[in-house]
Amino acid sequence: MKGVLQDLSLEELLSLVQNAGEKPFRAKQIFEGLMQGKKLSALPVPFALRAYLLERFEDEPVKIKDTFVSQDGTKKFLFELADGNLIEGVLMHYDYGNTQCVSTQVGCRMGCKFCASTLGGRVRDLSAGEILGEIAAVNRLEGGTLKERAVTNVVLMGSGEPFDNYQNVVKFLRNLTAEGGLHMSARNISLSTCGLVPEMRRFAEEGIPLNLTVSLHAVTDEERRRTMPVANKYHIAEILDACADYFEKTGRRYIFEYSLIEGENADMVHAEALADLLKGRPCHVNLIRLNPVKERNLKGTDERTAQAFLKALLTRGISATLRRSMGSDIGGACGQLRAKYISKDE
Repeated sequence: MKGVLQDLSLEELLSLVQNAGEKPFRAKQIFEGLMQGKKLSALPVPFALRAYLLERFEDEPVKIKDTFVSQDGTKKFLFELADGNLIEGVLMHYDYGNTQCVSTQVGCRMGCKFCASTLGGRVRDLSAGEILGEIAAVNRLEGGTLKERAVTNVVLMGSGEPFDNYQNVVKFLRNLTAEGGLHMSARNISLSTCGLVPEMRRFAEEGIPLNLTVSLHAVTDEERRRTMPVANKYHIAEILDACADYFEKTGRRYIFEYSLIEGENADMVHAEALADLLKGRPCHVNLIRLNPVKERNLKGTDERTAQAFLKALLTRGISATLRRSMGSDIGGACGQLRAKYISKDE
């Protein structure tokens, strides 16, 4: 497999074109072209430079293989990588703009029992440029440009644990927010982790003040271990300390995702315990109705139960919202589409 040119920053591209004997301004041409989702073969550069690049880098490291559109307008994309691996992403339309959910790994090894991404384990990490390629491809398909992006917000909540692919994810974030490209504000980016505490603390020092989101889904370590193997290594108290550190370093409040699972964590006892756990902390709770995964036996709650849980948190002074369910008719949960394609081909 050749390299991924989208991995490179503008400064790295400058060094590359100079080594190829080209003038420095070509680096900006290439960077802008890549951020616009163009293939290497379509870059507006001299033939010799294009041939030099194609000899060393993939022409199209990420391409849209299939698109599915939900009744609510949500779009789900199946991406094919240069090595034939498949990943997926979702574009959700909101009043404030369009949010794309991206994958950071092919599969996942975290083993959360409510997630389809982990069914086949982790195949490999995505490079920084492959993650960026997901956004560039969708932005281009939706008619976006560098000045008028069709993708206005990004959430790292697709397949994979972002902090399990730490270096590539951080480089991706730096390239995504860099001037001259898509130049997205860190405030429009959310990263979801299952709670890898050392990486959470390390990221607080990176100077990228995005919205840190932690998959909590339980109020005690014992309960969390039933659905999230990572809880065997990192306790809720450690996660809360790392979140406090993130707030201190960045000034950004943090978010907890809490999937409401029938018979597991969705009654009023859990609502009260969650409120007690988070009281006084600069955080927000994002309640989620669990998307059903046919390979798992966990079930989401009904609307009445979800609204009662939300009301219980709000009444106790906890900032909280109930995420609008989107794309359920097209397998909106991360990992479902890839799993379907893989099983179809077997």
